[in-house]
Amino acid sequence: MSLMNTKMQSFIGLSDLVSLMNMSCGFLSIVMSINHDLYFASVFMILSLLFDSIDGWVARKTNRQDEYEFGKNIDSLSDIVSFGVSPAVFLYSFSMVNAPYLEIPTALVSLFIIICGILRLTRYNVTSNNVEGFIGFPIPGIAIIMASFYISGLFNIYIALILAIIVSIAMICNRPYEKFNNLYLLILNCICLLCIILQIPLYIGFVNVAGLIVLLTSIVYLFINLTRR
Repeated sequence: MSLMNTKMQSFIGLSDLVSLMNMSCGFLSIVMSINHDLYFASVFMILSLLFDSIDGWVARKTNRQDEYEFGKNIDSLSDIVSFGVSPAVFLYSFSMVNAPYLEIPTALVSLFIIICGILRLTRYNVTSNNVEGFIGFPIPGIAIIMASFYISGLFNIYIALILAIIVSIAMICNRPYEKFNNLYLLILNCICLLCIILQIPLYIGFVNVAGLIVLLTSIVYLFINLTRR
């Protein structure tokens, strides 16, 4: 009986290293949240999205042969850290400092984010070969909404908790979500995300315009697909 080659170098490819960069940024976001540096926690969540967005592209460009679905699994496990645990810890950290009277409700909502994120990604892993597009709101959305909401300067813990619950439910719903394919909005949001990462100041009063644009785009994408019949 032939034994399966279990050497790590036979599994891991360049795209998997990009996925690990996604996870690393998610971990650094968690560290920043624990230290109550929520601005940089938000920036690292956005950086996670950047790496998550290009790992598939890298896999295609390098002709990645993922016979055992190692890449799909490492991508999902990385996403749990970056887009499940990271925004959950972020939300709880904000509550601890700014709204300690909401600590228990926030902890429960944070746990709900992680549970729904795990369910969303597990369903994706077992159905992606048979289903086109996304079923349920993509998990990076919760991180982008929390991060851009905070960076915009308009963050409100009550609204954030409501949004977190809605997004978490949307992640596990059976609604199809079309891929974001509006080229002009995509370019605009990419520019805004780069401005946030590079800390280019785009303010009107106390409002960070780049953060606000990303936030509004994400919320519109959430509700348009959620309410579509």
